[in-house]
Amino acid sequence: MFTGLVECLGRVEEVATEGAGRRLTIAWPGVSSPFALGESIAVNGCCLTVVASDGDRFEVQAGPETLLRTNLGAKAPGDSVNLERSLRVGDRMGGHFVQGHVDTTATLVERRPEGEWEFLSFALDAEWLPLLVPKGSIAVDGVSLTLVDVTSSGFSVMLIPHTLSVTTLGGLKPSGTVNIEADMLAKHVRKLMSVG
Repeated sequence: MFTGLVECLGRVEEVATEGAGRRLTIAWPGVSSPFALGESIAVNGCCLTVVASDGDRFEVQAGPETLLRTNLGAKAPGDSVNLERSLRVGDRMGGHFVQGHVDTTATLVERRPEGEWEFLSFALDAEWLPLLVPKGSIAVDGVSLTLVDVTSSGFSVMLIPHTLSVTTLGGLKPSGTVNIEADMLAKHVRKLMSVG
């Protein structure tokens, strides 16, 4: 379980193909404590397991399903990724409940400055739109954000200067792809309403 509050802007160091999957080596500059084998880390919002580590670097594996549903298949050495370690009992809950189970991807169609803030609009497959509500929560590349508006073709968010400076969203360009996790409460409600 995660909060969607990015702890570090990491960097992909190496990518290796493993059958139908990929192994990524990722650097976490200034990491405060060693990585434990088997621990969960959200990489661009995708919960992955540490399979090896050395200092400020760790390795994760992404299987075919992960590569199908996320933007991790397109990552190359040098690319930045949002990183967050899983919650510990007693941690503050500053964002919203994020499982790290990416549902789909969205594409940036517009961004414009509004003072020090930035307005970003994304296109999203219509299948996921019923799970989004204005002022509700969404995880975009693992970043917990508040939805500004939801339309028939996508959604929009506003980013504060801090978010722009410490996450991958600051450098995202139109046509760029991001990982999306809809609010898990909305997914459970939809499932319960469809039973019967």
